[in-house]
Amino acid sequence: MKVIENQTFDMERALYGSKDILVRDCFFDGPADGESAFKEGSDIKAAHCFFNLRYPFWHDHRLTITDSEMTKLCRAALWYSEHVEIKDTKLHGIKALRECSDVVIKGCDIISPEFGWSVRGICMEDTTAAGEYFMMRSENLTFKNVNFNGKYSFQYIKNATFENCILDTKDAFWHGENITVKNSIVKGEYLAWYSEGLTLIGCKIIGTQPLCYCKDLKLIDCEMVDTDLAFEKSEVEAVITTKVDSIKNPLSGRIQVPQVGELIIDDENAEGEIVIVGRKRDVCKMCSCA
Repeated sequence: MKVIENQTFDMERALYGSKDILVRDCFFDGPADGESAFKEGSDIKAAHCFFNLRYPFWHDHRLTITDSEMTKLCRAALWYSEHVEIKDTKLHGIKALRECSDVVIKGCDIISPEFGWSVRGICMEDTTAAGEYFMMRSENLTFKNVNFNGKYSFQYIKNATFENCILDTKDAFWHGENITVKNSIVKGEYLAWYSEGLTLIGCKIIGTQPLCYCKDLKLIDCEMVDTDLAFEKSEVEAVITTKVDSIKNPLSGRIQVPQVGELIIDDENAEGEIVIVGRKRDVCKMCSCA
């Protein structure tokens, strides 16, 4: 493996097509303002590097990045690459990851709008992340101990698991399919509308109008806080451990809950069954269970 150390690169395609290299303690910055430093490379390792130029890792294969920094000016850093591992790195440029496959991210700090679109296979662990439209249309996701903040996240994703995560977001999981969330906090408005096959286990759900228009929705031993107008037109099986502010027109299934502030049934097609504190209630036009 060729080793490149303690150098500064600012030219266009500075290391284009490189194979089997270790780049250590290098800077990608300077007046030439060149793009695409590592484009079309393979078997690349970058450690303790600073990236301040655009598009450094496009069409790369077998890429490892550790203890490095990608600034706001490092736009669209990783596109169309596969077998990527990123550890202990800052990814702060817009659209930092897109259309990649087999990606592992651990111990990183991500601030990147439109991050992770159309990614196929990603494992993210022990990471903080922020940005709008996070992970849109991606498949096969595994997230553990991730703290995320941003609007419109995880929309149209498929085949995903989340465990011990904190997701402070809005419109999360819209149109998502086959998603499991375990032991996590999910905070934000309009959670998971139009999703199919969403399962929440031991989660705390916070925010207005969650879980509407869902198919095959399951909640197992979940808390719901400040959740009004929940479950509208959803097919749902739920065991909830806290009071729900209001439930509106569940389409079908069974909801077990200790207390409901208001039950709103004004749709003749709403046939969901509500069970309150162990006693069965028929779904009715309107009732107060406070």
